Amino acid sequence: MKLVKYENNDIGKIQNLPYEKFISFGAEALTDSELLAIIIRTGTQEMSARELGEEVLKTVGRYGNGLLGLHHIPLQDLMQVKGIGKVKAVKLKVLAELCTRMSQAKAKDKLTFTKPESVANYYMERFRHEKVEHILLLLFDSGLHLLEEQLISTGTVNASLLSPREVYISAFRSQATHMMLLHNHPGGDPVPSDNDINITGRISEIGKTIDIFLLDHIIIGDNSYFSFKESKLIS
Repeated sequence: MKLVKYENNDIGKIQNLPYEKFISFGAEALTDSELLAIIIRTGTQEMSARELGEEVLKTVGRYGNGLLGLHHIPLQDLMQVKGIGKVKAVKLKVLAELCTRMSQAKAKDKLTFTKPESVANYYMERFRHEKVEHILLLLFDSGLHLLEEQLISTGTVNASLLSPREVYISAFRSQATHMMLLHNHPGGDPVPSDNDINITGRISEIGKTIDIFLLDHIIIGDNSYFSFKESKLIS
Protein backbone atom coordinates (compact mmCIF):
# COMPACT_ATOMS: atom_id res chain seq x y z
CA MET A 1 0.00 0.00 0.00
CA LYS A 2 1.33 3.47 -0.90
CA LEU A 3 1.25 5.73 2.14
CA VAL A 4 0.36 9.39 1.87
CA LYS A 5 2.68 11.87 3.55
CA TYR A 6 1.00 14.46 5.79
CA GLU A 7 2.31 17.42 7.73
CA ASN A 8 2.31 17.18 11.54
CA ASN A 9 -0.62 19.60 11.90
CA ASP A 10 -2.76 17.26 9.79
CA ILE A 11 -2.21 14.21 12.01
CA GLY A 12 -4.89 15.14 14.54
CA LYS A 13 -7.49 15.54 11.81
CA ILE A 14 -6.55 12.24 10.21
CA GLN A 15 -6.85 10.35 13.50
CA ASN A 16 -10.49 11.39 13.73
CA LEU A 17 -11.27 10.04 10.26
CA PRO A 18 -10.87 6.24 10.14
CA TYR A 19 -10.83 5.99 6.34
CA GLU A 20 -8.10 8.63 5.98
CA LYS A 21 -6.19 7.07 8.88
CA PHE A 22 -6.30 3.73 7.09
CA ILE A 23 -4.95 5.27 3.86
CA SER A 24 -2.13 7.01 5.74
CA PHE A 25 -1.06 4.44 8.32
CA GLY A 26 -2.60 1.09 7.30
CA ALA A 27 -5.22 -1.12 8.89
CA GLU A 28 -2.94 -2.10 11.79
CA ALA A 29 -3.11 1.46 13.12
CA LEU A 30 -6.90 1.40 13.50
CA THR A 31 -8.81 0.48 16.65
CA ASP A 32 -11.68 -2.02 16.53
CA SER A 33 -14.23 0.80 16.56
CA GLU A 34 -12.43 2.57 13.70
CA LEU A 35 -12.42 -0.62 11.63
CA LEU A 36 -16.15 -0.97 12.26
CA ALA A 37 -16.63 2.68 11.31
CA ILE A 38 -15.24 2.02 7.84
CA ILE A 39 -17.71 -0.84 7.38
CA ILE A 40 -20.59 1.21 8.80
CA ARG A 41 -19.56 4.23 6.67
CA THR A 42 -22.01 6.78 8.09
CA GLY A 43 -23.01 7.82 11.57
CA THR A 44 -26.04 9.71 12.81
CA GLN A 45 -26.76 13.34 13.58
CA GLU A 46 -25.68 12.72 17.17
CA MET A 47 -22.53 10.66 16.60
CA SER A 48 -19.83 9.98 14.04
CA ALA A 49 -19.27 6.62 12.37
CA ARG A 50 -16.42 5.96 14.80
CA GLU A 51 -18.62 6.71 17.80
CA LEU A 52 -21.29 4.46 16.33
CA GLY A 53 -18.65 1.76 16.02
CA GLU A 54 -17.95 2.16 19.74
CA GLU A 55 -21.66 1.73 20.48
CA VAL A 56 -21.70 -1.45 18.42
CA LEU A 57 -18.72 -2.79 20.38
CA LYS A 58 -20.45 -2.05 23.68
CA THR A 59 -23.59 -3.86 22.54
CA VAL A 60 -21.92 -6.96 21.09
CA GLY A 61 -19.66 -7.11 24.15
CA ARG A 62 -22.61 -8.52 26.08
CA TYR A 63 -22.59 -11.53 23.73
CA GLY A 64 -18.87 -12.25 23.63
CA ASN A 65 -15.43 -10.77 24.13
CA GLY A 66 -15.01 -7.71 21.91
CA LEU A 67 -15.55 -8.30 18.21
CA LEU A 68 -16.32 -11.99 18.87
CA GLY A 69 -19.74 -10.83 20.04
CA LEU A 70 -20.65 -10.19 16.42
CA HIS A 71 -20.89 -13.96 15.95
CA HIS A 72 -23.40 -14.37 18.74
CA ILE A 73 -25.59 -11.29 18.69
CA PRO A 74 -28.89 -11.89 16.86
CA LEU A 75 -29.52 -9.68 13.85
CA GLN A 76 -32.60 -8.11 15.46
CA ASP A 77 -30.64 -7.20 18.60
CA LEU A 78 -27.89 -5.61 16.52
CA MET A 79 -30.52 -3.53 14.73
CA GLN A 80 -31.58 -2.10 18.10
CA VAL A 81 -28.39 -0.03 18.23
CA LYS A 82 -29.43 3.49 17.29
CA GLY A 83 -28.04 4.21 13.82
CA ILE A 84 -27.71 0.54 12.84
CA GLY A 85 -30.51 -0.44 10.50
CA LYS A 86 -31.00 -3.71 8.67
CA VAL A 87 -28.41 -3.00 5.95
CA LYS A 88 -25.63 -2.10 8.38
CA ALA A 89 -26.52 -4.96 10.71
CA VAL A 90 -26.36 -7.45 7.83
CA LYS A 91 -22.97 -6.05 6.77
CA LEU A 92 -21.60 -6.56 10.28
CA LYS A 93 -22.92 -10.11 10.53
CA VAL A 94 -21.46 -10.90 7.09
CA LEU A 95 -18.14 -9.47 8.29
CA ALA A 96 -18.16 -11.92 11.20
CA GLU A 97 -18.87 -14.84 8.87
CA LEU A 98 -16.12 -13.75 6.47
CA CYS A 99 -13.64 -13.74 9.36
CA THR A 100 -14.67 -17.28 10.26
CA ARG A 101 -14.27 -18.52 6.68
CA MET A 102 -10.90 -16.79 6.28
CA SER A 103 -9.64 -18.44 9.47
CA GLN A 104 -10.81 -21.83 8.23
CA ALA A 105 -9.20 -21.29 4.82
CA LYS A 106 -5.89 -20.43 6.49
CA ALA A 107 -6.07 -23.47 8.77
CA LYS A 108 -6.97 -25.79 5.88
CA ASP A 109 -3.49 -25.42 4.38
CA LYS A 110 -2.08 -27.12 7.49
CA LEU A 111 -4.89 -29.64 7.95
CA THR A 112 -3.55 -33.15 8.61
CA PHE A 113 -5.95 -35.66 10.11
CA THR A 114 -3.15 -37.49 11.91
CA LYS A 115 -2.28 -34.31 13.84
CA PRO A 116 -4.96 -33.32 16.42
CA GLU A 117 -3.77 -29.73 16.63
CA SER A 118 -4.24 -29.12 12.91
CA VAL A 119 -7.73 -30.69 13.02
CA ALA A 120 -8.68 -28.59 16.04
CA ASN A 121 -7.39 -25.41 14.41
CA TYR A 122 -9.40 -26.07 11.26
CA TYR A 123 -12.70 -26.72 13.02
CA MET A 124 -12.14 -24.18 15.80
CA GLU A 125 -13.82 -21.22 14.09
CA ARG A 126 -16.71 -23.38 12.99
CA PHE A 127 -17.64 -24.55 16.47
CA ARG A 128 -16.17 -22.26 19.13
CA HIS A 129 -18.93 -19.66 18.66
CA GLU A 130 -21.82 -22.12 18.94
CA LYS A 131 -24.13 -21.77 21.95
CA VAL A 132 -25.03 -25.47 22.17
CA GLU A 133 -23.05 -28.66 21.74
CA HIS A 134 -22.65 -30.11 18.26
CA ILE A 135 -21.14 -33.49 17.46
CA LEU A 136 -19.42 -33.96 14.10
CA LEU A 137 -18.47 -37.36 12.72
CA LEU A 138 -15.64 -37.57 10.17
CA LEU A 139 -15.44 -40.74 8.11
CA PHE A 140 -12.31 -41.96 6.28
CA ASP A 141 -11.22 -44.73 3.92
CA SER A 142 -8.18 -46.94 4.54
CA GLY A 143 -5.89 -44.24 3.14
CA LEU A 144 -7.30 -41.69 5.62
CA HIS A 145 -8.97 -39.75 2.83
CA LEU A 146 -12.06 -37.93 4.11
CA LEU A 147 -15.17 -39.59 2.73
CA GLU A 148 -17.83 -37.61 4.53
CA GLU A 149 -18.55 -35.43 7.53
CA GLN A 150 -21.88 -35.65 9.32
CA LEU A 151 -23.43 -33.52 12.03
CA ILE A 152 -24.93 -36.34 14.06
CA SER A 153 -26.18 -34.50 17.14
CA THR A 154 -27.12 -31.03 18.36
CA GLY A 155 -27.71 -30.73 22.07
CA THR A 156 -28.09 -28.16 24.82
CA VAL A 157 -25.68 -25.70 26.42
CA ASN A 158 -23.87 -28.44 28.33
CA ALA A 159 -24.96 -31.75 26.83
CA SER A 160 -25.43 -33.54 23.54
CA LEU A 161 -26.62 -37.01 22.60
CA LEU A 162 -24.08 -39.41 21.18
CA SER A 163 -25.21 -42.91 20.24
CA PRO A 164 -22.62 -45.58 19.32
CA ARG A 165 -25.31 -47.25 17.21
CA GLU A 166 -25.84 -44.09 15.11
CA VAL A 167 -22.09 -43.62 14.73
CA TYR A 168 -21.56 -47.09 13.33
CA ILE A 169 -24.63 -47.02 11.10
CA SER A 170 -23.11 -43.93 9.45
CA ALA A 171 -19.72 -45.61 9.19
CA PHE A 172 -21.19 -48.73 7.52
CA ARG A 173 -23.16 -46.62 5.04
CA SER A 174 -20.01 -44.78 3.95
CA GLN A 175 -17.92 -47.97 3.96
CA ALA A 176 -15.48 -46.19 6.23
CA THR A 177 -12.55 -47.93 7.89
CA HIS A 178 -11.60 -45.06 10.21
CA MET A 179 -13.48 -42.24 11.87
CA MET A 180 -13.04 -39.24 14.12
CA LEU A 181 -15.39 -37.41 16.47
CA LEU A 182 -15.41 -33.71 17.20
CA HIS A 183 -17.66 -31.70 19.46
CA ASN A 184 -17.65 -28.31 21.11
CA HIS A 185 -18.05 -27.18 24.69
CA PRO A 186 -19.97 -23.87 24.61
CA GLY A 187 -18.59 -22.90 28.03
CA GLY A 188 -15.13 -22.71 26.48
CA ASP A 189 -13.43 -25.38 28.63
CA PRO A 190 -12.56 -28.43 26.47
CA VAL A 191 -11.88 -30.83 29.38
CA PRO A 192 -14.04 -33.93 28.80
CA SER A 193 -16.90 -34.83 31.13
CA ASP A 194 -17.22 -38.30 32.63
CA ASN A 195 -19.88 -39.01 30.01
CA ASP A 196 -17.52 -37.89 27.22
CA ILE A 197 -14.87 -40.29 28.50
CA ASN A 198 -17.22 -43.24 28.94
CA ILE A 199 -18.99 -42.96 25.59
CA THR A 200 -15.71 -42.41 23.71
CA GLY A 201 -14.22 -45.50 25.33
CA ARG A 202 -17.24 -47.58 24.32
CA ILE A 203 -17.12 -46.40 20.70
CA SER A 204 -13.39 -47.06 20.51
CA GLU A 205 -13.69 -50.60 21.86
CA ILE A 206 -16.62 -51.47 19.59
CA GLY A 207 -14.65 -50.21 16.59
CA LYS A 208 -11.74 -52.53 17.32
CA THR A 209 -14.02 -55.57 17.10
CA ILE A 210 -15.44 -54.61 13.68
CA ASP A 211 -12.35 -53.00 12.11
CA ILE A 212 -13.69 -49.45 12.04
CA PHE A 213 -11.16 -47.58 14.10
CA LEU A 214 -11.69 -44.38 16.09
CA LEU A 215 -8.71 -42.15 15.30
CA ASP A 216 -9.52 -39.49 17.87
CA HIS A 217 -12.21 -37.55 19.67
CA ILE A 218 -11.41 -33.85 19.78
CA ILE A 219 -13.29 -31.41 22.00
CA ILE A 220 -13.25 -27.79 20.87
CA GLY A 221 -13.17 -25.04 23.48
CA ASP A 222 -12.49 -21.30 23.21
CA ASN A 223 -9.09 -21.14 21.52
CA SER A 224 -8.29 -24.50 23.10
CA TYR A 225 -8.94 -28.18 22.48
CA PHE A 226 -8.68 -31.60 24.08
CA SER A 227 -7.56 -34.69 22.16
CA PHE A 228 -8.34 -38.17 23.47
CA LYS A 229 -5.49 -39.48 21.31
CA GLU A 230 -2.92 -37.03 22.67
CA SER A 231 -4.10 -37.71 26.22
CA LYS A 232 -3.84 -41.47 25.58
CA LEU A 233 -7.46 -42.07 26.60
CA ILE A 234 -7.87 -44.12 23.42
CA SER A 235 -5.35 -46.13 21.47
